Amino acid sequence: MTTGQDEAGDAPPAAGPVRERPAGRRLRGVDLARGLAVLGMFGAHLGDTGDLGWDPATWRAVVDGRSSILFATLAGVSIALLSGGRTPPADDELARARTRVLVRAAWVFAIGGVLELLDTFVAIILGVYAVLFVLALPFLRWSPARLLAAAAVVALAGPPLTLAAGRYATGQGEEDGAFAFLLFTGYYPAAVWLAFVLVGLAVGRLDLGAARVRACLVAGGAVTAVLGYLGGRLTTRAFAPGERPAGIEEGFGAAGGWDPAWFAGAEPHSSTPFEVVGSGGVAVAVLGVCLVVADLLPRLTHPVASVGALALSVYTAQIVAIAVLDVEYGRDWGLWARFSLTALLLASAWRSRLGRGPLEGLLAWSSRRAAGS
Repeated sequence: MTTGQDEAGDAPPAAGPVRERPAGRRLRGVDLARGLAVLGMFGAHLGDTGDLGWDPATWRAVVDGRSSILFATLAGVSIALLSGGRTPPADDELARARTRVLVRAAWVFAIGGVLELLDTFVAIILGVYAVLFVLALPFLRWSPARLLAAAAVVALAGPPLTLAAGRYATGQGEEDGAFAFLLFTGYYPAAVWLAFVLVGLAVGRLDLGAARVRACLVAGGAVTAVLGYLGGRLTTRAFAPGERPAGIEEGFGAAGGWDPAWFAGAEPHSSTPFEVVGSGGVAVAVLGVCLVVADLLPRLTHPVASVGALALSVYTAQIVAIAVLDVEYGRDWGLWARFSLTALLLASAWRSRLGRGPLEGLLAWSSRRAAGS
């Protein structure tokens, strides 16, 4: 969602990619990627995704899990853009940037809490999203190389740490406690998902207008995705042949020693190292492609980018609509099409006439006031 990218208004259409972007100009590619994540989220919530396979009829399942991971990665990009872009903040500017991030995190957490009260079937990501913003604060001065190294450490150490903490919390009957749920036992365990934010933060510190950087994002993301999913496939064959591993969550309530199968595979929401690497690579590659396509085809991609620019408002409206219409989980793809078309039309009209979305405007105004900027 647009909780960190804080450009003052939308950039006018351009003929092609640019290497430098003045402060206050939106990166269309980031909005496009975020818009795709929103529409993918609609599919994961409203469509019957099934299992992903080689058959093209199953490819709609690509939205399951990867859409929310793309959100988390873009959160890191947004934090980088909010805190200086290619130039990390220092001294007073660092304090102001951290204040703005904290205020936005507080609002997102509060909005997520309200949406939880609607009691829909959707696993609301906003609470964890806010926690990830806070966890990213110590890393605002880090270089891209250090951030990627830290992300690699989290990808490897996060799953076993989460499993150990989840087993302990479950043994104490505290698996549904707020702290344990947000960090370890929930649908989006922050102790694992921090890896995506760190990758996004590293990407956001690069020159996203440079053709070479965009090519590296696409190529590097694709290679990383192949390595992650290949590792998941091989470990499934080795430790869970003929099965679909459920991931680390399966071990929370298990007695005795640890089963290597809990870390095998790369299934959506399994939180294994292979899912982190594979789906994180997909997110980076998608962003790289979006940065190119959005500049080459600004008018064609404008509706989806508008959804991305108003992502928090659109996400919130989607949850409210699901509650009001009493929508059932995985109902049909026709419903997904209607939700998506409505979002595209309304977001485009709002952005053209009013600019920022209502929730995006609230977060931007309040965070600037709090930071004194």
